[in-house]
Amino acid sequence: MYAYASLINAVLAFGMETTFFRYLNKHENQKQQVYNNSFIIVAFISTLFLITGLVFIDPITKWLLNNDMSHYQDQRRYVQYFLWLLFSDAICVIPFAKIRADGKPFRYSIIKFINIFSYVSISLFFIYGIPLIIKNNWPFAEFFESWFRDKWVGYVFIANLIASVITFILLVPEFLMVQFRFNKAMFKTMLSYSWPVLVANLSFIINENLDKILLDKYTTEAQVGIYGAVCKLAIFISIFNMAFRLGAEPFFFSYAKNANAKDTYAKILQYFVIALSIIFVALTANIEILKYFISRDEKHLAEYWVGLPAVPYLLLGYVCLGVYMNLSIWYRLSDQTRFGLYISLVGATITIVFNMVLIPRYSYMGSAWVSMATYGTMMIISYVLGQKYYPIPYNLKKILLYLIISTIIVFTSFFVFNRNIYIGNAMLLAFVAGIFYLEKKDLMKILRKG
Repeated sequence: MYAYASLINAVLAFGMETTFFRYLNKHENQKQQVYNNSFIIVAFISTLFLITGLVFIDPITKWLLNNDMSHYQDQRRYVQYFLWLLFSDAICVIPFAKIRADGKPFRYSIIKFINIFSYVSISLFFIYGIPLIIKNNWPFAEFFESWFRDKWVGYVFIANLIASVITFILLVPEFLMVQFRFNKAMFKTMLSYSWPVLVANLSFIINENLDKILLDKYTTEAQVGIYGAVCKLAIFISIFNMAFRLGAEPFFFSYAKNANAKDTYAKILQYFVIALSIIFVALTANIEILKYFISRDEKHLAEYWVGLPAVPYLLLGYVCLGVYMNLSIWYRLSDQTRFGLYISLVGATITIVFNMVLIPRYSYMGSAWVSMATYGTMMIISYVLGQKYYPIPYNLKKILLYLIISTIIVFTSFFVFNRNIYIGNAMLLAFVAGIFYLEKKDLMKILRKG
C-alpha cells in the first residue's frame, strides 16, 4: 500500500511544488495568483482522485487482492483509509511550499515534527497501549475491549490518517490565505512547466524502488532482506540530500535575479560537495559500528552483514544523486524542465535494463552497481547540458578533486584495509584537514562575516 502511495503522491502533487517556487520568482507582482493557481490545481486533481477512488473502491480492492476474497472487508477498509490519507497529504503540499517560500523553517519543522510524533504515538497506543489497558483492566478497559482487534494492521493506517488530519488543522492559516480565483493564462504556462517535473519525479521513484521489486522477482526473500537492511546505511546521505533540497530550492528561485546568482550557486555546490564527501567517508570509516543498526533481528544480525560490500556503491550513488539535485537547478531556472524529463527517463532506462540483466547473475550487488551508475550518469548529463544551456561557473577542479579523493578513501578503507575503524577514521581526519587547508581562506572570510 505504501509503495503504491509513493507513486500516487507524485501524481497528485503534479510537480506543482517546484512550479510554485519558480512562478513566485517569475511573477513577483502576482504571488497570490501563483498560490491560488498552484493550490487549486493540486486540490482539483486530489479531489478527483478521491471521488474516483471511493466510487471504484470495490474493483480496486479486488484488484489488490488478486480476486482472493478471504480478506476482502479488511482490504476494502485499508483502501478507504489510503484514499483519504493520500488526499489529505496532497492537499497540504502547496501550503507547506508556501511556508518554505515565506522563510519560516521553524514553523515548517514544528508541523512536520508534530505529524511524525502523532503518527508514532498513536501507532504505539494502538499496538501496545490499548492491549495493556485491557490486560490490566485499567479505566476504559471495557470500552476498548468492545471494539479493539489485537494486532490488526489497520490501526497503523488509522494512526497515519489521524496524523495527517492534525497536520491539515495546523495548516489552516495557509488554507485561509487561498483565494479561489483562477488565472487561466497562467495555468497553461504552469502546466507546461510542471508536467515534465511530474514525469521526472515518477522516474525518480522508479529508480528508487524498482531494484527491490526486481530483486523480489529474480532472487530469494533472504536476498531482498539483506539488500533492504544494508540500504539503511545509505539513508544518512539521503536525509542530508532531502534536507538540503527543502532549504535550497526556495532560495535558488528567490535569488535568481541577483547579479551574482550564478557565482553563489557555484559556491553552494562546492560546499555541498565538501559536506557530502565528508559524510561519505565518515559513514564508511565507521561502518563496523553502524552495521549493528541495520536490523532489529539481533539473533540473525550477522547474516545481514554479508551484504555490506554493496554499501560503498550505494553511498556513492546517493552522493551522485545529491550533486545531480543541486545541478538540476539550471533547467528549473531556465524554464526548460523538459530536460529534467529526458535525464530522468535515461536514468529510469538504465535502472530497468541493467537491473534485469545484472540481478539474476549478481543479486543485490547488481542493484547497488546499477544505482551508482544511474545517478552517476544523470549527474554527468545534467552538468554537460547545464553548461550548454545555463552555464554556471562551477569550480570543477575542486569538486572533482573532493569527489575522487573521497571515493578512493572509501573504497580503500573498505576493501583494502577491511573496514578497519582506526585506519578509516585516520583517513577521514586527513581528508578533513586537507579540505580545511584548501578552503581556509574562504572559511576565514565566512567566519569573519559571522
